[in-house]
Amino acid sequence: MIKTKVTEMLGCKYPIIAGTMANISNPEFVASVSNAGACAVLASANYQTPEELREAIRKTQSLTDQPFAVNINLFPAMMPQEKLVKYVEATLDEGTKIIETSGHKAPADLVPKFKEGGAIWIHKCAGVRYAITGASLGADMITVVGYENGGATGTLDIGTLVMTPSVVDAIDVPVIAGGGITDGRGIAAVLALGAEGAIMGTRMMATKECPLHDNLKQAFVQAKETDTHLVMRSIRNTHRVWRNKAAEKIIELESQKASLQEIIQVASGQNALKMYREGDIDAGMVSCGQGVGLIKDIPTVKELLDRIMNEAEEVISKLKSISK
Repeated sequence: MIKTKVTEMLGCKYPIIAGTMANISNPEFVASVSNAGACAVLASANYQTPEELREAIRKTQSLTDQPFAVNINLFPAMMPQEKLVKYVEATLDEGTKIIETSGHKAPADLVPKFKEGGAIWIHKCAGVRYAITGASLGADMITVVGYENGGATGTLDIGTLVMTPSVVDAIDVPVIAGGGITDGRGIAAVLALGAEGAIMGTRMMATKECPLHDNLKQAFVQAKETDTHLVMRSIRNTHRVWRNKAAEKIIELESQKASLQEIIQVASGQNALKMYREGDIDAGMVSCGQGVGLIKDIPTVKELLDRIMNEAEEVISKLKSISK
């Protein structure tokens, strides 16, 4: 069994964090992932009010006795500043002791609440200088994602192979690494680079419990590593997404210097929900990492995590035998 600072500090079986995904990381999915041994993250941005978030936390707690986190999204468009404090208070009041933050910058004004509430604070970012800032403010762990990552990639375009050791060398707190990690080889690789754990999003989407229409899951199984695009760089919100008609439309609009409103109309969460629920795989934009090309099946979450960690242990054992 692989034990790291991530498993020790968070209390999970495996050093794996399931990436926060809007409209996907709901109580049922979060509970299934945490029950299977990883640390899942409930997406607070899915809920319109702090009370709705409280209800989601309670529901998750009723479905699992294993550790899970709550993500507080710092992007102003998704979480207005006036809501942030109330969402943090709701999270802490309900007994959740792991908080992940993600967004443009580390939330210095919220740190006292994290500390007073006894929470483990994980800050997710996409660059060394952002990691240094988060650690200096008191983050207990830093999650860093490379260029291969699905969803928000930042603007630095640094791959996971370079990003991970750069951050590990720059800070003194445990690092969770992500970007293209899909199997046990990826887990072993980031551990070799100095990370204490890995974050996976895209691979978790192609599981039986993930609340996505099977049409999209099957499309991921058929996808290649080249089937992603970077979009919305023109509006300073770069995301890596799966290559479908919606993504192609966004690229076309950006080439025409379209307005923010025109781009957002295509990239809206409502369009994504139609895809997730009805199975129209071209209806909206879906975040997706380059690791989609390594997805070959749709197992249960437990089958996937057990397989990944067995493979990681085999890889590490093989490397040890080579060094003899």
